[in-house]
Order: sequence, then structure tokens, then C-alpha cells
Amino acid sequence: MLDLRHVVEHLDELRTALARRSPIAAAQLEPVRELADRRRATLARSEAKQAARNVASRAMASADKAAPEFATRREDLRALSQEVKELEQELSAIEGELETLLARVPNVPRDAVPSGASEADNKVVHVFGHAPEQPFAVKPHYEIGTALGLLDFERAAKISGPRFTVLWGAAARLERALIHFMLELHTREHGYTEVSPPLLLKGEALFGTGQLPKFEDDLFKTHKRDPERSFDLFLCPTAEVPLTNLHADEILDGSALPLAYTAYTPCFRSEAGSYGQDVRGMIRQHQFNKVELVRFSTPEHSDAELEKLTRHAETVLERLGLHYRRVLLCAGDMGFSACQTHDLEVWLPSQGRFREISSCSNCGEFQARRAKIRFRAAKGDKPRHVHTLNGSGLAVGRTAIAILEQYQRADGTVVVPEALRAFMGTDILEARR
Repeated sequence: MLDLRHVVEHLDELRTALARRSPIAAAQLEPVRELADRRRATLARSEAKQAARNVASRAMASADKAAPEFATRREDLRALSQEVKELEQELSAIEGELETLLARVPNVPRDAVPSGASEADNKVVHVFGHAPEQPFAVKPHYEIGTALGLLDFERAAKISGPRFTVLWGAAARLERALIHFMLELHTREHGYTEVSPPLLLKGEALFGTGQLPKFEDDLFKTHKRDPERSFDLFLCPTAEVPLTNLHADEILDGSALPLAYTAYTPCFRSEAGSYGQDVRGMIRQHQFNKVELVRFSTPEHSDAELEKLTRHAETVLERLGLHYRRVLLCAGDMGFSACQTHDLEVWLPSQGRFREISSCSNCGEFQARRAKIRFRAAKGDKPRHVHTLNGSGLAVGRTAIAILEQYQRADGTVVVPEALRAFMGTDILEARR
């Protein structure tokens, strides 16, 4: 969330910066102007009344209690105290309105972020590898998997409805192998600490990372209450939420930064709306597996930390030999909490295009301010907000899709990438027997 004082003092500057995201984002700050003026006027009145009350209180302390005017002075002091109380309540209400408004305002793009309104304005940073030579009619992953008896959409729909998949045999083993491979890489080579977090989350945690209140419709929410809690819980949409909130309401030791956590979790999203061809297959599911990367950094080093995190996600794709590209997102295509984002897009032969497989974002202090995560650089220093970073390392289902499509063969079988063969125990994905 943006800092209220900074917004009030730099309103026009921030409106211009947010206009790079969209006119709507900039317009969200417009009500702040009137509320900020009211806050300023109310604060001035409150401070004046407090000063008058303090003067009256000191006068009362030395006044002759037997004097005829003493009772009048006492009533005047009570009236002043009541006015101060009412002005403090008014000020609190105005600040509450401001906080509610700012909770829905997205993060401000960094200067390095290109201007633009959509993915058409994103900047390709580099491309790894080449599209595989496939001198045959390539098939989409859902046809490959169905023909091999590994992906079952009909039985999943019978159990849970649309946008779910049952994985059989080697497909289930492929996902498990990918999860193992990714976690081993990130923990043993990249230095992340593996975490297994809860999958049912408080609303406060989702507010901290920016999913609430604006994106509640994208979440699955439970409604069962028990005597131990008086609040609803949400299904985890991404491990970014629990990993980031591990340090909510904490002051970290600056000498321990950066902190780096990774977690495998199932993720649950409503994915409301129609997405054309994405409705078919496993591109956009209500439930999917993901390995997440989260880093906590000092403000001075967060740019370097974003590059490091992005390289860690890219390494997964490179070890698997998957053709992909890195894209610097424009201001209008970034997520709500991000101030700079690199998308990694993997090549899908059946679509003849690159598709997102990871978004690696620097959120600056935006999430840390919401979740109250600070650090103290040295003993006696004033606490400052950390910078939080996150990215998929990688989305497991989409990685499996890319393998099925990029490694498919004319006979319908699929070659297993060399890096996964030790985990899979086979070189080829064939029809399930």
C-alpha cells in the first residue's frame, strides 16, 4: 500500500506515475485530494483546540477552587475536551476513509518500467533456445495427454466440474518429478529455505500481499466456522501469500537480509470469465501446483534481488531445455502489487506463441507496508520497511504442458527431458497400459 503521508505530499506526482498504468488507476487518487484537505483542516482545528485545552488545564491547576468563576472554567475545560475528542474521532474517520481508498490503489511503476497499456507494449529482454523442429502436425497438450491415457478431463469434471484434471500414471509422476527437481535446485543450488505453509489463509494475510480487498472474486472462500476462530479462511491462491506473511508484524534483523524462501503448494483460483482456448486443457485451472520463490531485501539491493530471483526461475527452464523468453512488463500489464515485473514465457508449439510460466516481481515496500514487515539495519536505527520479491519457480502444470508440446514426437509419445530422467525412471512418456 502507498504511504498516506507521501501520497498527500506528492499527490500530483503520483497521479502522473499511476497514469502510466491506466487512467483508472490515476483516477483512484482523485478522492484523496478532497479527503486530504479535510484531514489537514481537521488536524489544524484539533491541534488548536488541544492547545487551548492545555492552556485552560494549566490555568485550572493554579486557580482558586473557591472562586465564583472556577465552576465556569471547569465547564469550559470539559467543553474543550469534548471538542478535542470529537475532532479526534472525525480525524480518525477521515484517515480510515483514506486507508480504504489507498488499499485499492496499485503500486507505482519504477522508472525502468516501459510505458504501455497491454502486453503488446511489453519489451522482450532475451530469448533462450529455439523452437523445436517438429516436421509433423503438432498437437496441443490435452490431445497428447488424452491419447496417451495420462490426462483425464471427463472424470475430473465428474468429480469437481470444469477446469480440473485427473493425472494418471506417468503424468502424475511427471508433476511430482518436476516439483522435486525444482525444490532441489532452489534449495541446494540457489540457497532458498524450503517451507511447507498452511493452505487455508486469513483475510489479513491476503490483504498483506494485495489480493484483498480488490481481488476477492478471484479467491475461493470457506464459510465453515468453529469455536476456535471467528473468521473465514481462504484457499491459498499462491504460496507468495503465506511465505510473505511469515514475517507480518515483525522487525527483521537487517544483517540477516536477504531472506529467501521456497515452497511447493497446490493453488486455488476461481479464474472467473472466459479465456477462449485456455478453457480447454490445463492452461487455466481452478487447482494447480506451483513452486514459489519469495525474497526479503533491503531497499538498496532489491533491484539486484529481482535479477537474482528471475535468473533462478530461468535456470529451471534452461535445465529442462525449454525454449522461452524473458519479457519486461509495461506499466499497464503489471500486477497490482508490483513495481517492476519480468515475465518468463515458454513456447507452446500448438499455439505458435509464447505463454507466461512465471512472473517475477519486485513489490518494493508496497506489501511490507500492508503486512507491517520492517527491518532494523543496525542496533538503535529506526525500523524501515523491507522490499518483498516473488516469482514462480515454476508453475508446475504449465511446465508439464511445455514438456508435452516441445518434446512430443510424431508417433504421439513424449521424450522426457534429460534433467528429469533420474526423477522419472524413464526416458519416454508412452500410452498408459
